[in-house]
Amino acid sequence: MFVSKLPPKPDFDMLAAAAPASADRRTFVLALMGNLICSWSNNESLFIYVLMILLRTDEASAAVVFATLNTTRARLDLIQRLAKIRISDKALSKDLTTLIERFSESTKVRNELNHCMFIFDSSGAITHTQSMRLMETRSSLRFGEIKALDESRLQEMLRTTSEMTKINRDIWDLLPRLEAHVCGGAQQQGLPTKVA
Repeated sequence: MFVSKLPPKPDFDMLAAAAPASADRRTFVLALMGNLICSWSNNESLFIYVLMILLRTDEASAAVVFATLNTTRARLDLIQRLAKIRISDKALSKDLTTLIERFSESTKVRNELNHCMFIFDSSGAITHTQSMRLMETRSSLRFGEIKALDESRLQEMLRTTSEMTKINRDIWDLLPRLEAHVCGGAQQQGLPTKVA
């Protein structure tokens, strides 16, 4: 006899009837996720200006390079490689590396929430997430780690969003230093500072 491996279909009518009771918490959770994803996206976009400076080009050209690389990791790798050939100031190089590392840490939380399935209880509250990633060990392969969306996890989202706000300010503070170093050094060497 055939036995389906599909999970049971949710009782959507029951969930819709119960949802108003959990609306405040659900709205809070969704607002946290929205703030986190918006902050992350703004930070990632600021790396266009880092690319612009390191490539000694204009904003539109840097945006083309940025958009052509289809992953955040590829964009950050390019920035790190360019930094090795463009930045001779060790303190500035270290500051950029630290910013990239901090951003990469926040990316883990963002990716976890952006690439998961949300699990609701019978009252319509979001209680867990199930990762859409394969978890591979030496001896097994399993799909989708399930994690509680509990108070501890909500606090992690708040901390990550707060850290991303700090990262944003720190990138803005780094940009003029980076520009002065890269473009100022290029002018001293008689190199073009921008490509028309």
